[in-house]
Amino acid sequence: MSASIFVDTNVLVYAYDRSEPQKQLQALEVLDRLVTTGVGAISSQVLSEFFVAVTRKIAAPLTVDEAYERIKNYLQSWIVLDLTGMVVLEAARGVRDHQFNFWDAQVWAVARLNQIPVVFSEDFRVGMVVEGVRFVNPFAEDFQLEEWVA
Repeated sequence: MSASIFVDTNVLVYAYDRSEPQKQLQALEVLDRLVTTGVGAISSQVLSEFFVAVTRKIAAPLTVDEAYERIKNYLQSWIVLDLTGMVVLEAARGVRDHQFNFWDAQVWAVARLNQIPVVFSEDFRVGMVVEGVRFVNPFAEDFQLEEWVA
């Protein structure tokens, strides 16, 4: 099965952030469903940002060894997309043409260039569609996972 949903860093991070219990439960449910159905994808950028966030930015950070093991697990169980020169170039275009910040533009560019029509993230305007990529906040009150994953 090919990926139809790209997952941004914040979804992965909330799965480990005990200071946000409601978001943690939602993130765990979303991630579990995406990995079991095989429709979710992440990128090397997302894994890099995840490592920094869970070891430094959450209330009860993971140890470096714990974060390392989580990354190994993601690499073994998820579709992981690489950053390429074309992704960087497309991200720069996203900054220029759509006023994204560069890191968000890379998320958009990876999804767009890999023909993944949906990005789960809380960092974009809800319902926004940019050049065929729709942004969905999986933490929104009206979010229904079943609408996105069969």
